[in-house]
Amino acid sequence: MSATEEASLQVPVAIAGVSHHTATADVLERMRFPDEKAFLEEARERFRGIVLLQTCNRVEVLVHGDPEILSSFLENAGWKEYTLLAGTDALRHLLELACGIDSMIVGEDQILGQMKSALMQAMEAGCTSPILELCINKAVHAGIEARRRTRINRGAVSVGSAAVRLAEERLGTLEGKHILVIGSGEMGGLVARALAVKNLTAIYVANRTYSRAKTLAEKIGGRAIRFEDLPRYMILSDVVISCTSAPHPVIHCDQLERVMAARCWPHETRPRPLIVIDIAQPRDVEEGAGDIRGVSLFSIDDLREVNERTMESRRAEAARVREFIDGELVRFVRLLNSHAADDVLGTLHTWAEAIRVRERDRAIVRLGNPDERTCGIVDDLSRVLARKLLSDVTMSVRLCAEEGDLERAEALVAAIVRGEKPCSRKEE
Repeated sequence: MSATEEASLQVPVAIAGVSHHTATADVLERMRFPDEKAFLEEARERFRGIVLLQTCNRVEVLVHGDPEILSSFLENAGWKEYTLLAGTDALRHLLELACGIDSMIVGEDQILGQMKSALMQAMEAGCTSPILELCINKAVHAGIEARRRTRINRGAVSVGSAAVRLAEERLGTLEGKHILVIGSGEMGGLVARALAVKNLTAIYVANRTYSRAKTLAEKIGGRAIRFEDLPRYMILSDVVISCTSAPHPVIHCDQLERVMAARCWPHETRPRPLIVIDIAQPRDVEEGAGDIRGVSLFSIDDLREVNERTMESRRAEAARVREFIDGELVRFVRLLNSHAADDVLGTLHTWAEAIRVRERDRAIVRLGNPDERTCGIVDDLSRVLARKLLSDVTMSVRLCAEEGDLERAEALVAAIVRGEKPCSRKEE
């Protein structure tokens, strides 16, 4: 097989999901699984392993199992329109995702941490498998290497910094402005760091846990505020960027109505404009807030223009990354196929271990009540002999599997354990 050829994948791997490519923020929100742990536990009974990746731009389910069962499972969960990929197509998608060329903001680095977090969550729930762990870790490693070899992430922006850019475009400049950031998690940190270089008059940071807001504010020279003080600081701010992980809205229409009423200068009938950018998933801002007088509401969907401009400037780098992925995919398939031989080799080594133990025990009996040291020497000798005798055939079985010929690997083992005639290698 040449370096450019792809062997067929011998392990059942599939991924299904929706993303910013085909779905709006509203659709993504409807298709999210609010109780991730419950979803994983339910799916655990149907697949050898499962990982759930949910970000502001995508909901994807990766399984070690049958793609048709995955499709049926998701449709029972209420999914109707989604993309389903299996085999090498699923692996290619994972690589593209990790390398940043499938992201809304091309080249962004946040996806790597999100993939690792998704894997960790699955492991904690006892829902993963060695194959899926290998898939995620291999993809993340490829993503790191792609960024090292290319300029795909040079000057890259995150969704958080794209939100800051959107605010800047709408206002003309952020210099001298007051901006409120709601949420101090990973996304809130990205937003705050992007704001810290904009020569603002004030950056306010709010979080339900005040200590976390204080920690982030200290890092970027901002001011931490308590969650119950949000209305007061919304009145003072020019822009509000909300990015919490709350399962429900944290900014309500009635609250915004009062805020906008308070933003009217004396003798003025129109409130000072307020830009609200909601980049949370699910959404932080209650539906209908954009209809309130003076409020300009933006969501994840409004960041697509930023992605288009970013993609235009990185088209050549994206092409280089795709070339890198082509090579990585061949190695990826070989690696997984090698592990597909584990069950086959398990049969071989179980058979060999039974023979080893039987012959060891016979030898010990023939020695006539030997001491513990002698028994240990006999046991060690039998283990070494068995391992050395199986070394070449183990390598051959794995090579067959790597090349996508698991049937030949199985035949080779069957010929050994069942006493059949040796199988010959296929003609090259």
